[in-house]
Amino acid sequence: MKSFGFACLFFLGFALLESAVLSNILILPAVPDFILLCSLYFSLNNGRLFGACSGFASGLFLDFFCAAPFGYNCLLRTIFGYVAGLFSKTLNINGMFFPFILGAFSTLFKAFVLWLIAVFYPNVNVSYSIFSISFGFELLLNSVLAPFVFKFLNIFKNGILLDLEKVR
Repeated sequence: MKSFGFACLFFLGFALLESAVLSNILILPAVPDFILLCSLYFSLNNGRLFGACSGFASGLFLDFFCAAPFGYNCLLRTIFGYVAGLFSKTLNINGMFFPFILGAFSTLFKAFVLWLIAVFYPNVNVSYSIFSISFGFELLLNSVLAPFVFKFLNIFKNGILLDLEKVR
């Protein structure tokens, strides 16, 4: 429970940063998705259930702060957290290169899930094209910033990671 509370605090802080500060910088064609990177980190370290629950919580914060239809980000982030949690404890997230690759793949997976949601819900307007400059910029930012976000979250590792012996 403590680790989920810490995760929610990080999601709230990054949601405020993305929606209140970074989205108002006019020279940025896209905003880095820090919440996606945090969700990736939490899911890779804590598993599918934690990934899905924390993904839902992060989507809830984003739905409150953004103009997307309510539940849109919850669905996206829950799917993402669960799928990322499938690779829990199997991928090496230390160093710089592998988190860079994970940041790129997570952004591409986000684009795929957004496209999939748009197929099943055609009334939801998704202005997210993988062939746009803003997507390329977001892909680049998420890839470059992923190692730094992972290193930052490693500082709080004792509060974030589940103690599996206590859960059992």
